[in-house]
Amino acid sequence: MRRSAKKARWVLATTVSLAVVGVWYLLQAPSNERVWNPDQALLPHAEIEGDLVTIHNIRNFEYRTPDDYTPAYYDRTYDLRKLKRVYFIVEPFSGEKVGAHTMLSFEFEGDTFVTLSVEARREKGVAYSALKGAFRHYEIMYVLADERDIIRLRANQRGNNVYLYPAKAEPEQVKSMFTSIIDEVNRLKDQPAFYNTFVNNCTTSLVKHVNKIAENPIRWNLALLLTEKSDALAYRLGLLDVEPDDDFEAIRARHHINEWALLHDADPAFSRKIRKR
Repeated sequence: MRRSAKKARWVLATTVSLAVVGVWYLLQAPSNERVWNPDQALLPHAEIEGDLVTIHNIRNFEYRTPDDYTPAYYDRTYDLRKLKRVYFIVEPFSGEKVGAHTMLSFEFEGDTFVTLSVEARREKGVAYSALKGAFRHYEIMYVLADERDIIRLRANQRGNNVYLYPAKAEPEQVKSMFTSIIDEVNRLKDQPAFYNTFVNNCTTSLVKHVNKIAENPIRWNLALLLTEKSDALAYRLGLLDVEPDDDFEAIRARHHINEWALLHDADPAFSRKIRKR
C-alpha cells in the first residue's frame, strides 16, 4: 500500500509540474520590445509601390572581429523587374557535423545583392542554445543584409566554411519568393513570433518561401533539422543550378568561397568577385 501511495503521489506531482510548465509555455508572448544584442537591434521593414521595393535597415556592419564591429545600416530601393536570380548559402557550424546556418541571397542587375538570414533574435548578452530555442526563449528575426556584411562575417571573421550555390528558378519565381519574404519582414515588425529550433528555424523558414513557388513542395526531411546536409538535399530535389555530379562533395568543393571571400575582403566588388573564379 505504501509503495502504491508513493507512486500515486509521484504521478500527481509529475502531472502538476508538467501542467505548470505547459501553462507557463502557453502564456509566453513574443515581443519586439527587449534590449537586444546590437547586431540584432534593428528590424528591417519595407514599402512596395508597384515594382519598386524600398527596404529600410539593411545591415552593413564593418567587422574587426565577430564581436567587435561598427554598426551601419542603409536604405535602398530595388526594382523587381531587375531581379535576376537567387542563391542558396550554407554555413556549417565550426566543430559540428550536423548543424549549419542557411541563407538566401537575391541578385539584381548591376551586381546588387541583398541577403536574407533568418535568426533567433537574442537579448543582449544571451548566447544561443538549441535547447532553449525549442521553448520560446527567442523571437525569430529576418535580417536583411549586404553580402559584404553577412558573408564576410561568416567566412572571414568566424572562419566557418561557406558554400554559395545558384538556385534553379525562373525570374518570376524569384520575384514571387522575394515579395513573400518582404511580406514576412513587414509582418514580423508588427507581429513578433517565436523562433523554434525544430519547426521555425533558419532552414524551415526558407523552405516556407521556396514552397510558395515550387512545383513540388519540399516535404519535411531530417536534413531540415540536421542542416549541415541541406545543400545535398537541395541538389537531390533539383533546386540547385549546378553541373551534375555523382559526387556531391565535388560539387561542394566547387562552390566553397572562403578563399575568394578572404582574397577580396576589402573589394567594393566583393559579391561579383566571389562568384567569378
